[in-house]
Amino acid sequence: PFCHGCLSAVRLHFEHFTVSSSRSHQVAMLGGHAELSCQLSPPQNAEHMNVGWYRDHYSQLVHVYEHRKKLSGKNTQNYVNRTVLLMDALGEGKMTLRIHNISVFDEGQYHCFFQDDDTYEEATTDLKVAALGMNIQINLQVSDTKDIIVECSSGGWFPQALMELRDSRGNVIPPSSKISSQDVAGLLHLKMSVLLKNNTHRSVTCCFHNPVTSQKKRAGIVLPGECLWLSFLFSSVRQTKYKIK
Repeated sequence: PFCHGCLSAVRLHFEHFTVSSSRSHQVAMLGGHAELSCQLSPPQNAEHMNVGWYRDHYSQLVHVYEHRKKLSGKNTQNYVNRTVLLMDALGEGKMTLRIHNISVFDEGQYHCFFQDDDTYEEATTDLKVAALGMNIQINLQVSDTKDIIVECSSGGWFPQALMELRDSRGNVIPPSSKISSQDVAGLLHLKMSVLLKNNTHRSVTCCFHNPVTSQKKRAGIVLPGECLWLSFLFSSVRQTKYKIK
């Protein structure tokens, strides 16, 4: 029978097969699905072997099968009803783990293993999860010193997005602050702001960039001219006083 200790056992110097994954790195979008595959080399029938997948550490079993029979109570609770082990090609030494409804908590390293008596081999796949956030919201505020604060915010990102502010010429404006928070679903809510002390910038563009998928969200705002700038400051101060009152 399959034993946990076999997963940490010293590998034999002479083995009957090796295991390779179809892709060492894979990206899945939030809410989508992922298929992680591995293959025996040389190809051979693995229907009599103990096979399965575990996550990060062998105690985090996702699926374990002995002679095509699932071991009871071994499926990690997080994967119940969300995963299936495709073994139609097991006669050729190939099996695939399919994960549905991907969440950010599915990100990690997945190990595929084959065990035939005393011979044990495995391969790994790093699964990255990505989420493209919501449209960027831009707010203008007035500081205590009567300067204008441009604030950009967006929620629903994963992993941490790169945040930039640029002027009308495409030059980066160093932000005054960057803040991120994570909700119960693991998604990030991001906010950055910049303090503009004068009206030299005609427009400002906020850009959020997902480093895993290179997907971007942009939003821009045209700033008021000199006369409108003073009018905006005046009306904003009056509005602020009214709210406080």
